[in-house]
Parts: sequence; structure tokens; C-alpha cells
Amino acid sequence: MADITASMVKELRERTGLGMMECKKALTETDGEMTAAEDLLRIKSGAKASKAASRGGSEGLIGAFISADGKTGALVEVNCETDFVSKNEEFMAFAKAVAQLAAENNCTDIAVLSAMPMTGGTVDEVRQALIMKLGENLTIRRVAHYTTAGRLVTYLHGSKIGVMVDIEGDESLGKDLAMHIAASKPVCVSRDQVAPELIEKEREIYTAQAAESGKPADIVTKMVDGRVAKYLAEVTLLGQPFVKNPDQTIEKLLAEKKAKVNGFTMFVVGEGIEKKVVDYAAEVAAAARV
Repeated sequence: MADITASMVKELRERTGLGMMECKKALTETDGEMTAAEDLLRIKSGAKASKAASRGGSEGLIGAFISADGKTGALVEVNCETDFVSKNEEFMAFAKAVAQLAAENNCTDIAVLSAMPMTGGTVDEVRQALIMKLGENLTIRRVAHYTTAGRLVTYLHGSKIGVMVDIEGDESLGKDLAMHIAASKPVCVSRDQVAPELIEKEREIYTAQAAESGKPADIVTKMVDGRVAKYLAEVTLLGQPFVKNPDQTIEKLLAEKKAKVNGFTMFVVGEGIEKKVVDYAAEVAAAARV
């Protein structure tokens, strides 16, 4: 059996980024053959990734990238299982690199993005290696890409909320609007972009509520129209009061600045994912009974 030296373990760690004990074990299993040990770790990394895939991940972070000219950009949500891993430097670097790849390749297809080359292999190979190293399931959940004739501006609230705004206007206004979107959470820019089925659903609810008032039908209709108008103002960017000046709507602000918002995307980490509630007291009690 080959003598596994510290320098061999160090070299394999540098090649794979994995732990010392895992590297030493792989070298032992392959009788000190470096390439074979590296291949073995990649195989095990894939197996570990497959096992981890069954575990949900509602933590993570938003990665963002905008080109130097401000014309191309992307937002990505990359999930993990714990907040602790979301703060890992390698995990953060991975999310940022994936956002840059998506931006530079005009990509919103996660399968296509996963097959793209990056430092250390394809995106998916790097993801699997990180799974093995960090011990948690890691997934690229969603991607948004922009190319514009205007300018792109992004705002990250910590690492959990990310906003990208496509604006025809100055950058400082774009920053203000991105922060406004993060705070007020509109669903679209203008009323014509609200899905008709959402409006109809709200109208049905308001009609049922107004009917209970016992007022005449024409008054009920006016009440419902007023409630629908209020709803549209609340969910559209243009209809919302500006957070820095609640007396002014975003629509009036843009008119004053002679600016226009072409679109925006906001990602909130874990949005829509059911989070597992862990009863740590019960786990400790169960362990104590063993």
C-alpha cells in the first residue's frame, strides 16, 4: 500500500476543495493514485448530491450581476438548508458566479445554465462538490435575465431580498425605486399587467362583501369599483405612494423625472417554499431516551 503523505492530501484538497479526511480516505482507497482519487471524490460527490436532493432548502441567498455598461444583468436565487451555510464564502461566491454566467449568456433555463462551464467544472459539478463539502442540499431555484437599451440597477437587502430594475432614467432614481420595490413589494409595473383573473377574483370578493351592506345595487357597484381601484394601486408600482414621499405616487415621480420603468424582478429567498419546523426540544428528548 502506498504511503499517503500530507503533501498528497494537500494537493487533492486543492484540486477538489474537499475536507482533509475525505481526501486522505480517497487516496487510501486508490492506493495513492491522485487522478483516481479525484475521480472517486467526484463520484461520491454526485452520490451525496443525489441523497441531499430529497431534502428541502428554504434558506439561501440572491446573487446579482450587472455588466459594466449597465445594459445586461441577472438575478438568481440559490437555496441551501440553513442560514449558516448561506453565509459561507464559497456558497456566496458560487451564487455570484452563476448570476454572472446567466447575464453574460442570456440564460434563464436552469438546465442549460447548470451545464455551462465555470472554474472547477460545469455549474452542476461545482454545485455537487459544494454539496459534498458543505453537507447540505444546494439548488439553483430561479433566474431572471435582462438586456435593456436603458440601464439596469440592482438592490440587495442583505442577501435575502434582491431587486433588479430596468429603467430609462438616472441611476440614483433607479436605486430609490429598487429599494421602494423591496419595501412595498408591487407585483408588476402598471395596471394593464395585472392578470385579469386576479382582478376578477378581487371583484367577486368585494361584491360579496358589499352586498351584505344592504345598499342599493348602483351603490354596491360604485363601492366595488372603488375597492378594485384601490387594490390595483396597492399591487402596481405606478400606483403605490413613494416610500420616501408618501404624498407622491411612483407614477407622478417618474413623470416629474421624465423617466420610465420598463420592468423589474424581485426575488425573496424561500418565497413560496414551505419551511420545515424543527422541534429541537423533542429531538433532544428522543436522543436522551436512546
